[in-house]
Amino acid sequence: MIAVVPSLIKQQVLKNVRVDPSSLSFDMWKEIPVPFYMSVYFFEVVNPEEILKGGQPRVRERGPYVYREFRHKVNITFNDNDTVSFREHRRYHFQPEKSRGSESDYIVLPNIMVMAAAAMVEHRPMSLRLLVTLALTTLGERAFMNRTVGEVMWGYEDPLVDFMDKYFPNTIPFKGKFGLFAQMNNSDSEIFTVFTGMKNLSRIHQVDRWKGLSQVSYWHSDQCNMINGTSGQMWPPFMTPESSLEFYSPEACRSMKLVFHEVAEFQGIPTYRFVAPSTLFANGTVYPPNEGFCPCLESGIQNVSTCSFNAPLFLSHPHFYNADPVLAERVLGLHPNAQEHALFLDIHPVTGIPMNCSVKLQLSLYIKSIRGIGQTGKIQPVVLPLLWFGQSGAMEGETLHTFYMQLVLMPKDKCFLFWSGSKKGSKDKEAMQAYSESLMTSPPRGAVLQEARL
Repeated sequence: MIAVVPSLIKQQVLKNVRVDPSSLSFDMWKEIPVPFYMSVYFFEVVNPEEILKGGQPRVRERGPYVYREFRHKVNITFNDNDTVSFREHRRYHFQPEKSRGSESDYIVLPNIMVMAAAAMVEHRPMSLRLLVTLALTTLGERAFMNRTVGEVMWGYEDPLVDFMDKYFPNTIPFKGKFGLFAQMNNSDSEIFTVFTGMKNLSRIHQVDRWKGLSQVSYWHSDQCNMINGTSGQMWPPFMTPESSLEFYSPEACRSMKLVFHEVAEFQGIPTYRFVAPSTLFANGTVYPPNEGFCPCLESGIQNVSTCSFNAPLFLSHPHFYNADPVLAERVLGLHPNAQEHALFLDIHPVTGIPMNCSVKLQLSLYIKSIRGIGQTGKIQPVVLPLLWFGQSGAMEGETLHTFYMQLVLMPKDKCFLFWSGSKKGSKDKEAMQAYSESLMTSPPRGAVLQEARL
């Protein structure tokens, strides 16, 4: 009889974590119910004139500039093949009380549009490069710019955008304004299609298609182009320490995989902590499966130019944490450390629902002198950090209470009620109660949650 009861628990959990309007987690899936924040730190360039003369860059971290992030799914459509399609609407509200500075602060940064234009014509005829130099001079463009935080984040008018659109059509995916996060605010994501788990539980929450595609074409290998895992908000239930967290990130243009680190606890609820492996941004020499993301520079940074209008942009951990040390040594003012710059997700392993997360990523620009482009001066080749941002959120308040009562305690109570209503002896009841209580404790590393054995 004892073998039957865990099956009841499993059925109860599966019923309430699938993407189904009648499930207890559906509202949580539809709209993130916890306060979610994005904290942005800029790397202000202290010595732009020295860099143009060939000097070593020096940066000063500014921030955080904190934004409350609101996300909810729209155009939710259930399909006949056990999938659901949706877009996700996002908007950001600046939080001055949580920030160190205001959106009107001016910050000196590399001019991304100038560097992108220079990189675009690097291998073109010298006559074209000289023409671009003349155009940049006429437009008043320089290698470094002094813009406000709000302009860098959400967009500013730049005549270079119109120039690029006219003479290099279809090379940039925007018109008029340019901002690093301009495409993300008050906008809908591309269409995700994920499996609901209502008919087939084996692929619950897994991405079927993104933008109608089963794989992307940004990279140079089928493995790197694969769309794997979930959309990054919920994962299949009944995890073990051998499980991984895999998800597709549209911002990184790739699937990413986090690995189990340790058993933890959040507000009395057992969790598994997942972290980024050292190979996440490793180059193809250090980690051959990543060769498809190349051309690469030093290990620990990923070239994302193929999905960012060919601008020489790179993704990494903040301050080049977990990367080749030479990257941080080339830029004065960087201090990588695990406590401040590592990312993690704490997941309730029975349900696959995140309880606490802190995802941190850095965006950098590869700059160098390009012969024929006067604006680039004598800049020595360097990957120069632009900013890093952390997205964080933790379940709390009424949402935490509801989760605890309905998705943690309820299965346990159902077990206890089942046994208390049976004619089994007190020893059986004690055994069942002990089993139920075990659902609330964190198993040692290497152990498997009892539900997952079913």
